[in-house]
Amino acid sequence: MGLGNLIQSADWKKEKHAPVIEAPEKVKAGEVFTVQVSVGKEIPHPNTAEHHINWITLYFHPEGEKFAYQVGHFEFAAHGEGTAFAEPQATVALKVDKPGVLHALSLCNLHGLWESEQAIAVE
Repeated sequence: MGLGNLIQSADWKKEKHAPVIEAPEKVKAGEVFTVQVSVGKEIPHPNTAEHHINWITLYFHPEGEKFAYQVGHFEFAAHGEGTAFAEPQATVALKVDKPGVLHALSLCNLHGLWESEQAIAVE
């Protein structure tokens, strides 16, 4: 059984564990744009010591290429230490030269790995 069999996906508007990718649908080649990744946008995810998101990783898979490339890995380490609770959201700026797909992978300490994707067109 490969790791892919352990990754769950769902519509983030109906499932609190699915990562959300907020990015333009179309960008200009070589120009910087912003991507926000988060968990719990529509349905809040618990943010407690017992139930939390450990991390979100963002990848870009260029159209026609074999591999996806890691854009960023965002760890959320404060889960009730003192009064600190990290919120599972991060923003990154990037640029691409060809169309492709953004993939976000997140890890819930209780409910495992979750994935979402969004296509990006390039003009």
